[in-house]
Amino acid sequence: MSGQGSVQHRGFLWVSQSDTTGSKPICPTMVALQRPQSAASTGEGRMSGRPEISSMAWSAELTPVDHLIRSAAVHASRLAVVDGDRRLTYAELLDECGRQAGALAALGIAPGDRVAVLAPNTSILLEAHYSVPMAGGVLVALNTRLAAHEIAVIVEHSGAVLVIVDEDLLPKAAEIQARVMPAEEFRILAAGSSYLHRPVADERSLVTLNYTSGTTGRPKGVMYHHRGAFLQSVAMAYHLGLSVSTVYLWTLPMFHCNGWTFPWAVVAAGGTHVCQRKVVPSESWRLIREEGVNCLCAAPVVLADLARAPEASPLEIRVTVGTGGSPPSPTLLSEMDRLGFDVIHMYGLTETFGPVIVSPWYPEWDELPEDQRARLRARQGAPNIISQPLCVVAPDGSVVDKDGSSMGELWLRGNNVTLGYFNDSEQTEISYADGWFRTGDLAVWHPDGMIELRDRSKDIIISGGENISSIEVEQVLVSHPAVAEAAVIAGAHARWGEVPVAFVTLRTGAECTGDELIQWCRDRLAHFKAPKDVIFADLPKTSTGKIEKFALRARLQSEGS
Repeated sequence: MSGQGSVQHRGFLWVSQSDTTGSKPICPTMVALQRPQSAASTGEGRMSGRPEISSMAWSAELTPVDHLIRSAAVHASRLAVVDGDRRLTYAELLDECGRQAGALAALGIAPGDRVAVLAPNTSILLEAHYSVPMAGGVLVALNTRLAAHEIAVIVEHSGAVLVIVDEDLLPKAAEIQARVMPAEEFRILAAGSSYLHRPVADERSLVTLNYTSGTTGRPKGVMYHHRGAFLQSVAMAYHLGLSVSTVYLWTLPMFHCNGWTFPWAVVAAGGTHVCQRKVVPSESWRLIREEGVNCLCAAPVVLADLARAPEASPLEIRVTVGTGGSPPSPTLLSEMDRLGFDVIHMYGLTETFGPVIVSPWYPEWDELPEDQRARLRARQGAPNIISQPLCVVAPDGSVVDKDGSSMGELWLRGNNVTLGYFNDSEQTEISYADGWFRTGDLAVWHPDGMIELRDRSKDIIISGGENISSIEVEQVLVSHPAVAEAAVIAGAHARWGEVPVAFVTLRTGAECTGDELIQWCRDRLAHFKAPKDVIFADLPKTSTGKIEKFALRARLQSEGS
């Protein structure tokens, strides 16, 4: 073959080339996806001309960005995003993300730089899951529920050089020291920018940083890699049955484990994202009906709000729901089923890209008594389709029996375990040791291989799907001049699952009310972290002076709080 020719094949443009001497033929290589002529600007790294590809035909670096590259070719004219009046096809979504990547480069973003986004579940944050890695950057999706100074600390810890902020949230960006750019200003810049796609050189390199408070209250940036994000998103598409017919409603925060990788999973399947600026039951019900929503993910508290809403009534099209955190109650499961929601219980952590364990449901279980069905649904389940086998380990290091009663710590490993904690080698070595990630969660192993969590070895309070460090709240409480000691534990709550409850010992001669301490915390923390109740008492301690939180939990339970 001499010269150059092209052929259209399966939605891709393939180009055959010879070398400059014409003496050695070069194998046909895919060099460009068919894209609209209006988006024909060539940027650095775009697949134009002869691309940089592996010399091995059987090797390619995995990255979730490829989900969009494929869907823009295969599903170009299909609806990809609904965000109020803004609607994008897959071809338009790729063009927008590529231009945003070009805008990031124009702003000086280099490969490896961190770019933070502070936005609700709108298209700007969804697009950032592609545009930032297309520019070679690392996305830091910020928790919109945090206080301004907490956000500033995370931005500083991550080393983000640019923060894109939704206009409604600009007051929360007031203490950020890095460059802040309003979202609409960034969109305008992107509209005039060239398309850019820098290829991923190493699939183990960072794609995002996700922050969790952990047990210390210090920011812990969990490092997500391209390979894990790609594979986990494929697993989520499989387990929730995503397809080109999927219409996915954003009720789960995208800042939480990158929305359990669903910004990538829905695109991989060629489905439609329906964005929602604020999760309000009336608006969720409107979108479910008007947009034909058939899939969503949410914490049990959000499902309960949907079930109790005045707009709640049985749906004509059933909706698949992924839920995690505390197990949904049998009453809630029955009500959601009546309304037309099929709930799948899942378990995961920030350190595992979200749901690493999924509870399967077998058709024969439909015939079991309701109480037995509820017990089966309450179990966390088994490793998802791309996970490695898990392990439940007793304190002596032995593997527990699969008897449904012997308890041990849940250990995980595999492609959907993250790389560790950003700039925190000490904690990484503790949590990721000997080839396993120690979850800190205690579980039993049932004879059929299913896992059921029983307790948390870490003092983390999970309230409405948000992690709250008890130590962080305790430190704020003891900073009050009237407080001598404080211990914070989880108290049961009908709506939020768990809420912080504080046990406080005052200094001798000091006076203070519970309401005053709650307000003290609300002034210094995100409001959801503040205690919902304060109990004044002498704190029980061990002989070494350590507070016996198990005794406080027993007291709280006996008093019916």
